[in-house]
Amino acid sequence: MAELIAVAVITVLAVISPGADFAMVVRNSYLYGRTTGLLAAAGVAAGVLVHVTYTMLGVGLLIAANAALFTVIKLVGAAYLVYIGLRTFFARADLEVDLGNKASLSRWGALRTGFLTNVLNPKTTLFVVSTFTQVVGPDTPLWRQAGYGLFMSLAHLTWFALVALFFSHTRLRTAMLRAQKVLNRTIGGTLVGLGVALGVTSSP
Repeated sequence: MAELIAVAVITVLAVISPGADFAMVVRNSYLYGRTTGLLAAAGVAAGVLVHVTYTMLGVGLLIAANAALFTVIKLVGAAYLVYIGLRTFFARADLEVDLGNKASLSRWGALRTGFLTNVLNPKTTLFVVSTFTQVVGPDTPLWRQAGYGLFMSLAHLTWFALVALFFSHTRLRTAMLRAQKVLNRTIGGTLVGLGVALGVTSSP
């Protein structure tokens, strides 16, 4: 029971702490609408399952211990955030199209942005690996470890689905889209900043 509580508390705290996933889901939700935001949330949850899978296979320990490999993943993730951030920053504000819900991002594109943002984030790697190595005991059955992993993914899906629903609410979205130019620069700048910070931070 203590192990389960520890995993749950760590997961919830990690999920609700603002970061790249949050910025990406907010971006997709207010720019393109509820469905796109929810798909981005689903992409984030799918990314978590990737981290859980390779951690359970032992690859997570290799990534965390191998500075060169970790750095490559970190730089790829940083570059992706900077790329999306710059696209958002310089995006043309088009109130009429966005309010008409004519999304310029496909369903696959929405899933992909959420998935890549999470799966390329080394902070999620460290969160999953550290939780499984520091909290989950070596004698914990595989089925229970898989259950923990599913809980982590479900927690991400639930939280970011709520974020998507909130920021895609008609009134809020309308107000945000009226300030789209400022928001694009704020969220774009945030993503670029996160990418740069990720790229310059030291390896574990």
